[in-house]
Amino acid sequence: MSEFDDELSEPLEQELRDLHGALLDDQIRLLAPSEPIVLTADTTVHEAIGRMVSQHRSGVVVVDGAGRLTGVFTERDVLIRVVGQGRDPVVTRLAEVMTPDPEALGVDDRIGYAINRMSVAGYRTIPLVDAQRRPIGIVTVNDVLRWLAEIFPEEVLNVRPGDKLKDPSRVDSG
Repeated sequence: MSEFDDELSEPLEQELRDLHGALLDDQIRLLAPSEPIVLTADTTVHEAIGRMVSQHRSGVVVVDGAGRLTGVFTERDVLIRVVGQGRDPVVTRLAEVMTPDPEALGVDDRIGYAINRMSVAGYRTIPLVDAQRRPIGIVTVNDVLRWLAEIFPEEVLNVRPGDKLKDPSRVDSG
């Protein structure tokens, strides 16, 4: 053992190897993605927000008449494209404010690639589609965080608290 090694080096190296393997091997299906809220482009923003709030979701997917993904509408769109532009949510249609033709992944794609898209492209919500581009799920940053907490349960469960802990049953904006 060198002067820089200690009893924690070997377990830490194994944990890093496990994380590396999980990033390269684990598929998005392990995140247990939620079923998407599916709406059409002519749905009003008001109705979309109502569904998002009642189902505690960060976004909805927008489909065409054949049920294929054509857009995504998220909390960020509410802030930037609706409120930020002074639009009336009661009359504004999703077609006017959604992100059209969004990047989508499949449940067999790697979690590491979802993290790449969230990091590099800035996505917080990624639609999941089947081979015909029909929405089958949504993966969010929170899904990835839960997965990381499962990989490092001791570290997450034994973290020292700060001054104040958040009540997990309280729904808030963050």
